[in-house]
Amino acid sequence: MSVSTSTDPVLLRIRDLTVRGHRSPTASPLLDRIDLDVREREIIGVVGESGAGKSTLGLAALGYAREGCRFTSGTVSFRGEDLLGAPRKYRRSLRSSEIAYVAQSAAANFNPFYRLISQVVEFQVQRGLASRQQARQNAIALFRELHLPDPKTFGSRFPHQVSGGQLQRAMTAMAMICEPRLIVFDEPTTALDVTTQVEVLISIREAVRRLGTACIYITHDLAVVSQMADRIVVLKDGKAVEEQATRSLIANPREEYTKSLWAVRTFRAPENPPIEQGGEAVCSVRGLSAGYRKEPVIQDITFDLGAGRTLAVVGESGSGKSTLARCISGLLAPTQGEIRFEGQTLAASCRDRVRATLRDIQIVFQASDITLNPRHRVQEIIGRPLEFYHGLKGQERRRGIANLLEMVELDAGYFGRRYPGELSGGQRQRIGIARALAARPKLIICDEIISALDQLVGEGILRLLSRLQREGRLSYLFITHDIAAVRAIADEVIVMKDGRIVGRGPKALVLDNPTDAYTRKLMEAVPAMDPDWLDGVERGRLDIDKGR
Repeated sequence: MSVSTSTDPVLLRIRDLTVRGHRSPTASPLLDRIDLDVREREIIGVVGESGAGKSTLGLAALGYAREGCRFTSGTVSFRGEDLLGAPRKYRRSLRSSEIAYVAQSAAANFNPFYRLISQVVEFQVQRGLASRQQARQNAIALFRELHLPDPKTFGSRFPHQVSGGQLQRAMTAMAMICEPRLIVFDEPTTALDVTTQVEVLISIREAVRRLGTACIYITHDLAVVSQMADRIVVLKDGKAVEEQATRSLIANPREEYTKSLWAVRTFRAPENPPIEQGGEAVCSVRGLSAGYRKEPVIQDITFDLGAGRTLAVVGESGSGKSTLARCISGLLAPTQGEIRFEGQTLAASCRDRVRATLRDIQIVFQASDITLNPRHRVQEIIGRPLEFYHGLKGQERRRGIANLLEMVELDAGYFGRRYPGELSGGQRQRIGIARALAARPKLIICDEIISALDQLVGEGILRLLSRLQREGRLSYLFITHDIAAVRAIADEVIVMKDGRIVGRGPKALVLDNPTDAYTRKLMEAVPAMDPDWLDGVERGRLDIDKGR
């Protein structure tokens, strides 16, 4: 935690802040009369379920309201000056130099046409805080501090050439490089596996201490926020329902809603019986290898996924999990090996696959904000596969859209007319799931589909997936870094490291009695609901060094 004290001056003061949407003036406000103080060097945690207003509050700290929203009352003061009444030019000058923001999805916030290093140093050079050469050295030092691979050459890559977790850390470096007074972290470890998450949490905390920076740390992961924050604010439906010092809140939450956040992940899907030798496999992978250009990413991958079963794929960021998903879905052609679906060998590229195969294998991506067309309404996004695969039009199409939205627990009358940019991260992810379900597939590849969701909504999605599986014998390839989700839904587990499978077997055997050192390391790196847990990691209680 930070070294802030109650005598430190208030850096950011928010009073009576209300934010509403332009298009729904009669709807409940996104933020409802919020009061918040952030002192110098203090870390404030903000938790709550999807749509609670966490990101809206984080952006308000910059004096910014996203498109379609407006401030209707209140003040936001930074160092005593009201940002909402200040000239736009002044507010823009503060951003990145005095106040920085680390967004939830790094992939949506990097320009794909420029190398990482040029984007990380841009603000420091533009603000005249360092020469380009010095800024590059500063960036390399931050890459090293954030445990990115090959720090001297990492920045020469383009955004699409690194994993989601690596890109998130690059964005953290971009926020820190100007040494701002306040950083808003909006789910900065959402995309990270547990071992990388621990490293990044330690790195962020060390950098915050070194810079003396105040932080607003937004997350849905209660174990994570308990490691980082001095105080925690709990949001629900745009209102602050509870605020306490971290240790007090963990030990004795006062509100029932706060207690409900603490008591999640009790769900366990009904266990499928063990697969029989030679039993039916919906998808078989044999000796699969793939990479980008001449650099291999996955090597010699072999497994079977039974019909109506869930195979979880876990491993650290960059281990090849998403590359495996891209090969099976046909988005990336493997360099060698074979993929069979219901006994038939699949063409390497989706362009060469028949429509029935395209329908039967669907993928839900991790970054919902860049995989949903921002110019299309939700009803168009979900309606397209209904029309393309099943020929539904008119009333049948509208009824199908409404049914799908209800399946993912969204109100069809309201959300069908919305654009992706008007939705929270969790709501967008549920739209991605509904789009995949619209095809009525036999196999859904779930690539970190609950990583952007709070724990309450995430558990609801796991329950939904389980029900759909029982009703329709759906099979899931469930890619995740969330060990609790694996325990909830998986039948079998494979563990990947450096592009290879290092552990496999039934869920209980792999998670509870791991035989390899790397899997044991994954289990040990799952954060505990204990504010002292990360301190124990720093003291070397856990061996999380991955040899970098």
